[in-house]
Amino acid sequence: MHKSTASRLLAALDRRELVSQDTARGRFRLGVGLVRLAGAAGRSLDVVQESRPVCRALARQVGETVNLAILSGRDALYLDQVAGPAALSPHNWAGQRIPLHATSDGKVLLAYLSQAELARCLTPPLRRFTDRTITTLDELSPVLAEVRQRGFATAVDELEAGLTAIAAPVRNEEGRVVASISASGPSFRIPADRIGQVAESVRRAAAKVSRRLGWAGSEDVLV
Repeated sequence: MHKSTASRLLAALDRRELVSQDTARGRFRLGVGLVRLAGAAGRSLDVVQESRPVCRALARQVGETVNLAILSGRDALYLDQVAGPAALSPHNWAGQRIPLHATSDGKVLLAYLSQAELARCLTPPLRRFTDRTITTLDELSPVLAEVRQRGFATAVDELEAGLTAIAAPVRNEEGRVVASISASGPSFRIPADRIGQVAESVRRAAAKVSRRLGWAGSEDVLV
């Protein structure tokens, strides 16, 4: 690698504290930023481990596919998936990124961010996937407020026509929303009059995972 290229790469890593330079000797060594990265990876693994039995029980209860997602940059990243008994050859979303504004998981992850964090995650115009996709921040803002009030988010035909999903927040020991759990399936199997029932099951599952992660806050916040 050319010295100028190596210098640019090291400068970028240094800005993110992934390496640090010994001012006396001029050599680079691993930086404290790697500790933060390792901690973030560990926390994600903890969420998957603690949520797996709860997600399995939820999938059996509602009969639909259950996903666990976290915020990753400007996307939602699916960490885990459990297929319910009614799901026939479901698409495996684990490891895939999905848009925040057009999904129930994404709305949950957005709803509890600060305004500055929201601005970093959403750059208008928002991509349209179906005729029902929300594509402006003015439309999205009251939807996120409703998510915080109800404790769950819905996405009906917004990412894909014929797909309905309901998600709820998972909190860590500090009460911060670190993930979302969702149940999704064909809209004909989750019609409008069934959304409330599924939402209650999803909220209780997310609350159970939150408790497993150490959150001991108010029941009103969790369920």
